Amino acid sequence: MISQLIGTIVRATLVVWLIATPSLLLPGVTADATQVVALVAIFAAALTIFEYSAESPVLVEFRDAPPFNRIRFVTMFLTVFLLSVITRGQSMPTPFTEFVAAIGALVAQATDFPYSPVRLLVLALPPGTEAHQVMLVRTAAGLAYLISLLSLAIFVALARARHWPSHKMTFNVWVNLPTFDPTAGGDVVKRLARDARFNVALGFLLPFLIPVAFKASSYLFSPVTLTSAQTMIWTVSAWALLPASLFMRGIAIGRIAELIEDQRRRAEPAKDDEKGTFVPA
Repeated sequence: MISQLIGTIVRATLVVWLIATPSLLLPGVTADATQVVALVAIFAAALTIFEYSAESPVLVEFRDAPPFNRIRFVTMFLTVFLLSVITRGQSMPTPFTEFVAAIGALVAQATDFPYSPVRLLVLALPPGTEAHQVMLVRTAAGLAYLISLLSLAIFVALARARHWPSHKMTFNVWVNLPTFDPTAGGDVVKRLARDARFNVALGFLLPFLIPVAFKASSYLFSPVTLTSAQTMIWTVSAWALLPASLFMRGIAIGRIAELIEDQRRRAEPAKDDEKGTFVPA
């Protein structure tokens, strides 16, 4: 009970730290923006405490199946932190900000090719955007996209190396997938496999679809300019990490479907033995 409470408080503190990172690093943040960030951080901390202190989660998936959520959080924090450092360097350069910006520029140059997600995001900026803003978005997008790909590779490697989610742990499917309704009809394994394929496909397409949606929305609403520092940081982070998160979720659900199918296969011989079926040695 005490360890669970301590873990819940630590997680809530880390969530608040994540949300407040851009406001803490960027210069010239207004009082109104600080109040909005504080309100969002308090709400996120309360939700985290509610989810991790309850016996069964309501919204948070894979709560008891590390390192799924840990990889996602570390990836999000690293992305927001580095993008905040790059943005801070535009007005308050230091050797560290210049180093991170140089790395981001190299990554952006490597990933900015025709029809790439980075190129599409840059092209989604409205005409007339200043050159330095275009370069900033391009650098941020390249770095964020690289981090998302690395997080996906790390999760796949750990899942295979540790035989996740069945290695040295009791995996409860219904606790770790609170939004999945097993009574909705149909075979559970087939539904999980279908959801896994849908998440993987959506995770692959979203980096291309989001810039198209930005461009299309500019004909109906005000174009997305990303001139605000915090708006740029959170938008680029979501553009890069949401697809990776869906990709990871699809892989995780696919492995769970395989786990349930394996348990069914192991249970069939036991049922045959109980009925007196002859099983040759």
